[in-house]
Amino acid sequence: MRRAELLRKIAKQARTKCVDFELVREGGSHSLYRCGDVRVTVPRHSEINELTARGILAETESALGRGWWR
Repeated sequence: MRRAELLRKIAKQARTKCVDFELVREGGSHSLYRCGDVRVTVPRHSEINELTARGILAETESALGRGWWR
C-alpha cells in the first residue's frame, strides 16, 4: 500500500468521526501521528508492506471504531 493512500484513508475516516488526525513529529525513518488519543508510527517509505499497513490501521481502531478499515 502506498504511504499517501494509507494516510489519506485514516484522515478521511478521522474527519468522518470528528477525531483529530495530525502529525506530531518527523523522525529519521518514521513519522509519528496522533489520531484521537492514539499515537501511530508510520514508516517514511513510499511503499508500505500490506501487513504493516494492516497493523497501523488496526492501531487506530480505538479512536475510529472497531473494524472501520475492513
